[in-house]
Amino acid sequence: MSFTPLAFGLSAVLVVYLAVVSPLTGKHTYDRLGRTRDEDPGVYRRMLTIWSAELWAVAAVALVIVAIEPNLDLADIGLVINRPPDTTLGMVVGAVFTMTVVSIARRLAAARGVKTSKAAQAALQQKAVSHLLPRTRTERWYAAGLSVTAGITEEIVFRGLLIAVGTEAFGLSREVAAGLALAVFVAGHLYQGWRGMVPVAVAGLSLTFLYFRTGDLLLPILVHAMIDLFALTFSRRQRTELVREAA
Repeated sequence: MSFTPLAFGLSAVLVVYLAVVSPLTGKHTYDRLGRTRDEDPGVYRRMLTIWSAELWAVAAVALVIVAIEPNLDLADIGLVINRPPDTTLGMVVGAVFTMTVVSIARRLAAARGVKTSKAAQAALQQKAVSHLLPRTRTERWYAAGLSVTAGITEEIVFRGLLIAVGTEAFGLSREVAAGLALAVFVAGHLYQGWRGMVPVAVAGLSLTFLYFRTGDLLLPILVHAMIDLFALTFSRRQRTELVREAA
């Protein structure tokens, strides 16, 4: 173990929090949201505010660990861009275009009543996070904020810091460290149940491969945020709710 005692201790506390405390408290607050949302219109906004604050706090702890650990720097957790600006811009545009095309295809399939395997999988995932779907325009902004927050902070913590901690503090191979980080990432979505955790695992694995392939977190952050945005704010059910509100 090459970490200083302070950085190692702080990393251990963070891992325990992410693997045990956060999943259990997240499930508790999500279940409470499902029970009280109809009676308490403000509970949705309060819960998403708390979740967003928690994610930013966890990311701040990750950056503190990097700051106090001499064997780590921002490049070690993916917060560096090694590509020319035009290449980076091209990758960003390509990711946006791909996600847009996939979203349009799913909407057209749903409009025609076509039950493709991908559409069915998306429907199951939306069911797993049904209480997180916004019902009003104000709630939609809160959902969008949480989506962007998760895209940034979760990539810094789960793809960036935890893989670096596994390799630098424990001497694990990058692949093993990534697998353990992915397991902690999936555990954090316990509130979704197995129906939601399976696609979370697939998405997390894809983001890990993307991180390894590009060498930095820019594209994983962008793709992660867009996945969450499409899942929470652009769903068919969510659009129906907004139409009802306006009527």
